[in-house]
Amino acid sequence: MEGKKLRQLFLDYFKEKNHHVVRSSSLVPAHDPTLLFANAGMNQFKEVFLGAEKREYNRATSAQKCVRAGGKHNDLDNVGKTARHHTFFEMLGNFSFGDYFKEDAIRYAWDFITEILKIDKNRLYVSVFRDDDEAFDIWNKKMHIPVECIFRFGEKDNFWQMGDVGPCGPCSEIFYDHGEEYGCGKPTCTVGCECDRYVEIWNLVFMQFSRDTEGHMTPLPSPSIDTGMGLERLAAVMQGVNNNYDTDLFQNIIRDIAKKSGHEYGVNHGIDTAMRVLADHMRATVFLITDDVVPSNEGRGYVLRRIMRRAIRYGKKLDLPMPSLYRFVDTVTEEMGGAYPELTKNRKTVAKLVRIEEEQFDTTLEAGLKMLNRMIEKSDGKLDAENAFRLYDTFGFPIDLVEDVCLEKHISVDREGFEQRLEQQRKEGKARSKTRMTEISVENYLFLHDFPETEFTGYDSKAGTATVLAIVRDGKQVKELIAGETGKVLVDRTPFYVESGGQVNDTGILETAEAKGVINRLLMPIKGRRLHVLDLTKGKLKVDETVTLTLDSQRRFAIARNHTATHLLHAALRSVLGDHVKQAGSMVEPDKLRFDFSHFKKISEQELAEVEQIVNRKIMENIPVETEILDIEEARAAGAMALFGEKYGDRVRVVRVPGYSMELCGGTHVTRTGDIGSFVIVSEHSAASGIRRIEAKTGFGALGYFNSFREEHRTLKQVLKTGEDDLPQFVARKLEEIRQLRQAIEKAKVSDNSTTSTEVRLDSETTLLLQEVPGLAPGLMREKADNLKQNRKKTIVFLLTVTDSGCNYLLSATRDMEKHFHSGNALRSIAPMLNGRGGGNQTMAQGGGKWIGKLTDIVETVVAKLKNEVS
Repeated sequence: MEGKKLRQLFLDYFKEKNHHVVRSSSLVPAHDPTLLFANAGMNQFKEVFLGAEKREYNRATSAQKCVRAGGKHNDLDNVGKTARHHTFFEMLGNFSFGDYFKEDAIRYAWDFITEILKIDKNRLYVSVFRDDDEAFDIWNKKMHIPVECIFRFGEKDNFWQMGDVGPCGPCSEIFYDHGEEYGCGKPTCTVGCECDRYVEIWNLVFMQFSRDTEGHMTPLPSPSIDTGMGLERLAAVMQGVNNNYDTDLFQNIIRDIAKKSGHEYGVNHGIDTAMRVLADHMRATVFLITDDVVPSNEGRGYVLRRIMRRAIRYGKKLDLPMPSLYRFVDTVTEEMGGAYPELTKNRKTVAKLVRIEEEQFDTTLEAGLKMLNRMIEKSDGKLDAENAFRLYDTFGFPIDLVEDVCLEKHISVDREGFEQRLEQQRKEGKARSKTRMTEISVENYLFLHDFPETEFTGYDSKAGTATVLAIVRDGKQVKELIAGETGKVLVDRTPFYVESGGQVNDTGILETAEAKGVINRLLMPIKGRRLHVLDLTKGKLKVDETVTLTLDSQRRFAIARNHTATHLLHAALRSVLGDHVKQAGSMVEPDKLRFDFSHFKKISEQELAEVEQIVNRKIMENIPVETEILDIEEARAAGAMALFGEKYGDRVRVVRVPGYSMELCGGTHVTRTGDIGSFVIVSEHSAASGIRRIEAKTGFGALGYFNSFREEHRTLKQVLKTGEDDLPQFVARKLEEIRQLRQAIEKAKVSDNSTTSTEVRLDSETTLLLQEVPGLAPGLMREKADNLKQNRKKTIVFLLTVTDSGCNYLLSATRDMEKHFHSGNALRSIAPMLNGRGGGNQTMAQGGGKWIGKLTDIVETVVAKLKNEVS
């Protein structure tokens, strides 16, 4: 059975069992800094399992795209070398949120495998947690699995936990026996053996406990189910092969690799490994870039770069020319695009980014491999951490690539030392860049589920009345706040926006007839419940009171101007730079906006000017800004762009500037583009590898920016004592005058013979002239030396100029010294004493160093060294 049919059959089966079919989430987990990538089907339901979010359904099923290639879950090193390790894979799963539990989960799994798929029961085995008698009995007494086919394992294999604290529970796994011919041959070979015979195909997690900080476990009030079955492993079973790479999920890609490389699959082990690595890594690459990950030297982008550069190297083993990887993007898209239509939509952008990364790496690959080979030749069987880090830092060589090359030559690598060196660099980077992150302990706010979601009225109003539902002070629910205290206030409705999607909080006032306070921040620890952080300045506030909430409307309007401007900016960037531009982050504040986006080179001044002009043109067109609520699939089909790293429900808000921009967005916006007033780009620079950042201002912020330039213009005219309005032309004219004066001074220094040279005889025929030439530029030292050598024979000239930061020096000899003296070699013997370096040819050599002093201090040493250089 084809892999795509298996995927659909699974989803259809659970749909019939009243499970809500949920679309795969992005590989980039939304609002979860603990994960690099989605690596299991339950990731997108994490907040539901934790109790921070409730959904309209309590049963779900999905086919989740996953990546395990970084952090705790990292299969990268084994990819291509084993039958079942992948960087990208699909996880089929069914989930219960406090609905059914062990018996139904086991029954569904067994029914699907044995009745729907018709897998031979005699090849199936199960495992349970050692103390889980309940699961054991269900398998044995209700599913009629023989006792000898049920295995009890410990916590390492059959107990799951989300983290050190929180939901956890035993699990039960289903294994398939591929047959004795795939076993290790050991008498002890059985379920749980590391060989290829017994393969786990489905894991059923029974989430029934909560573990506290002391390690104590208490039963959950609503036990849940989380299951996961790898599509690739299931396809191998159903297609009668032992290796996942031999299934149709990979074979079409591998056939294309064989065709383009001229190599045949299944003949040579090394070639087979290279093809499997390339097929796997191309799947991961296409999916990651489609989900807005771009190659870089940090975080998710670094993992992608490691995957791509490993693929490039294995492509070279297959004799594929550079660039080649981008040619496989279409193959992966054709294979997977039916289930994941976003691949088809983004295929051109993905191919473009892959090619750019290939071309960038190609320039350093050969040089890096040569250096690595030299390091290996000098090593004593182990490549040290510093050399491994140097290859990473200088040539962008991922440690995996270094290890692959070293492994082929039986050289070990100090991986631990490399990781420590890398972590040191990361810490240094963090020290230079302070990041703000507010951690909220969800467990302290689970009581908020007892209250309805806060109705947000801020799209239409800036003020309104509400009822106080709850007050939290010092982590505890209280009945009232008194003046001078700070607390978190939950109300039934509010015009205040809580920070999300890059837009900052609203601020404002809460008041009653007797009380008044300032709201400076909002929190939403539980989905839909907005807590207002209130500094009560007057009176007393009680639960159930009616309050008036009034936000700072001028601040809100400034934020709205900037938010709508980010949408216009995004569309303008895509228009000028290309469709590969995607939002990678943003910050919308009252006084400015920041917009991060994928792009691989600095934007030219001309391109920036064009972008700025397009945005201002749209502002002047005064286009109405429209919003509507649509089904998520309807919005995507209409072309609405999703925000990087955001999580969306089935119904989404679409913000549209008709004929120009359409994005999924929950933020606040102006009514018409003309309300923005004006737009100016303040800066453009790199935010990370492959990510550019633009900062801009709108409205009064833009006006203030323009006024600052007018004030600078006025001040410059006063300083320069000119009435000319064309300051650039005036300054250019003055700079040219200065340049000519400096040139005249330098020439005067060159021709100046007033400085006395120290003249020393090195032997009976050779003369050495030493002269200190203060302030002489290095470029004019040659001309000075030529002047000193004029009309002289068998003469060597040594010139030295010293500054506050170091020195420059020159050594030059007359032509008749060519057979007896080499200026470059002689200078290299002198340079170390000047804390510098240098070189050159037989008659002329120059260098620079950090030494600071006077020529008279080193004359004797220089003379002694040069005597040894004259033959």
